[in-house]
Order: sequence, then C-alpha cells, then structure tokens
Amino acid sequence: QVHLVESGGGVVQPGGSLRLSCAASGFTFSSYAMSWYRQAPGKERRLVAFISSSGGITNYVDSVKGRFTISRDNAKNMVYLQMNSLKPEDTAVYYCKTVFFATEYWGQGTQVTVSS
Repeated sequence: QVHLVESGGGVVQPGGSLRLSCAASGFTFSSYAMSWYRQAPGKERRLVAFISSSGGITNYVDSVKGRFTISRDNAKNMVYLQMNSLKPEDTAVYYCKTVFFATEYWGQGTQVTVSS
C-alpha cells in the first residue's frame, strides 16, 4: 500500500534553515507528481510546493518563493523541501502528498516551529 513518511521537522530560529524529507513506498514513485502542504494552527491545509514526476517542473506559493526549494530523487523514492530564511509564519505541520487514480495520499506530517 501507499506509504508516505515525512521527517526533518524541528524548532529553528527565524532566518534558519531546515530540510524536510518524505520517503515514499507502495507505488511507482517516478511516475507521479508530489507536493508539500502545510497547516498552521487553526488554519486550513495549504499547498506550499509542487514537483512533477520527472522533477522538471516546480511551482511554489508566493510566500515561499526564493526561500524554499522542492526536489526529488526518483532512485531513492524521496522528495525534499529545503527551507531557508525561515519566518515565524512558516510555523506549521508540513505534509507530503501524492495523487493517483483520483485518490489523495498523505503522510502523517512533521512539525516545523520557527521561534526565537
């Protein structure tokens, strides 16, 4: 079955960096696009970044452009989110997601807290 496991979250000071990882299994990873979402306390879960199956196309929400970078390693079935210049407003639970056969698959999430 499909399994997505995020890791790499933690507590970081404003201006710091974190690299999130998502390990995928149970499907042909290289054939499907992947996304990172985040959900802040009391708010809806929102898309942060998208990467196509080959990695050739990426998109970002405006608030993270120039600070976050999504990437993938199809040989390792991994997708990453490099987060630089972190701000307190980046505090959220971060999830990776994929969709196929009209079904969404989510990981359990990893907490990112940006605080001094």
